[in-house]
Amino acid sequence: MNFHRYFATGREPLEARTIDGRIVESRIVETCIVGTGGFGRSFLAQGLRVPRMRARVAVDVEAEIAAVAMRAVGIDPRRIRLCATAAEAARAFADGDFIAVSDLAAVVELPIEVVVEATGHPEAGARHARLAIEADRHLAMVSKEVDSVVGPGLAHLARRRGRVVTPVDGDQPSLLIGLVTWAETLGFEIVAAGKSSEYDFVFDVATGLMRSNERTVSAPEFAQCWTLGERSAEEITAARSRAAGALPQRAVPDLCEMLIVGNATGFVPDRPDFHAPIARIGEVATLLGERAEGGLMSGTRRLEVFHCLRTPDEVSFAGGVFVLVRCDDRPTWDMLAEKGHLVSRSGATALIYLPRHLLGLEAAISVLEAALLGVSSGAVEPRPHLDLIARAAQDLPAGTVLAMGGHHHTIDGVTAELVPGAPLAEGTPAPFYLAANRRLARSVARGEAITFGDLEFGQGSDLLELRRLQDAAFFGTSQPDRGLLAETQR
Repeated sequence: MNFHRYFATGREPLEARTIDGRIVESRIVETCIVGTGGFGRSFLAQGLRVPRMRARVAVDVEAEIAAVAMRAVGIDPRRIRLCATAAEAARAFADGDFIAVSDLAAVVELPIEVVVEATGHPEAGARHARLAIEADRHLAMVSKEVDSVVGPGLAHLARRRGRVVTPVDGDQPSLLIGLVTWAETLGFEIVAAGKSSEYDFVFDVATGLMRSNERTVSAPEFAQCWTLGERSAEEITAARSRAAGALPQRAVPDLCEMLIVGNATGFVPDRPDFHAPIARIGEVATLLGERAEGGLMSGTRRLEVFHCLRTPDEVSFAGGVFVLVRCDDRPTWDMLAEKGHLVSRSGATALIYLPRHLLGLEAAISVLEAALLGVSSGAVEPRPHLDLIARAAQDLPAGTVLAMGGHHHTIDGVTAELVPGAPLAEGTPAPFYLAANRRLARSVARGEAITFGDLEFGQGSDLLELRRLQDAAFFGTSQPDRGLLAETQR
């Protein structure tokens, strides 16, 4: 694909530039980034370089935090204005300056086209999504925590207003949806699709030490299961899991991201918490095949995550994405295997992968698709095929606050699983990030799912309101026509 030609379409040409030696007129897409952590900062940095996009409006819990991120990427401090009101922001925007604010409401009416939500906070992110859609802005949803609870509902509401909600290239869900649809367009049968976990399992054969996510543990037994050999997928997966038992082997963000892919593609996990094998890159085509072909999967179109196993001097999968496809024409795949493509031990499946996700550095692709072409880099119409639910990993007494924290936005004493999507009801499992930061109204025993009825809700939850709208749109549940729903029916 020639990306210059792909993005050659645009309304209201504003300035001239050169493409393929030709002078063409093109429109510059104005954006607003909400949340200036790692993703937001990288988006600001690349926003200084993307020819057809500007990123000069930033929101964080304090305006100064956003300003610090702007200065850190090289923006002239004299051009950064901390604004407290919409009027101040409008003047700064008209002057061509960079704007830092503490509330999206102060800038959402500026002539921006795409709001990029990257706070990672379920409730705040839901409010920002609502504000963006109400203001008729396209919404780039980086916060998977929000997307996992109400993503299809947000897309539905935006579509009825002629706007787009999109995941973003740079994060694995959008990249994997792109890879899956590429493979489907070419007619491949996909057995499994997924990503490597965020952190590799790096094993030093000489010392018997295993490192992952800045933790190093002794794992001398791992040397005995370092190579796959002729062992079965179940045997090697179990042996490696035991040998690396001191390291976490499930992560809520991995399940959360694959839920977004499932809602876009209809793919499902083979088990609620994934097989999550520890595997070298060259083994994935074997381990994630169907059981009849020596793999772990009980069927096709499965979602999965693996932990990239390597030595300190070997290349990483870099949290990249993959599809495992059927090798229908063996002579062709024999030829491709000779060229270095990864084919399974049985010869039945092959791994096609993209070993990158560059966070905000490549998010502009999805932003430009939304603004210039009016399309999402995700599904045309995502549906709530899956829910990420919360399950008690220990006894949780009534009154416990399910506080979300840490880099991975986990909840102490609570695990997550992927299950078929369902509307909220008293006895149904609660979405993980709807439960986050809520108080338990009653005790939940270890091993039990936390239900919607177990949670206390105060007034004014945008996330809960949006989830009820989603349930009404896709499951036909009763929901009063108010707020965003009433607006979409204008």
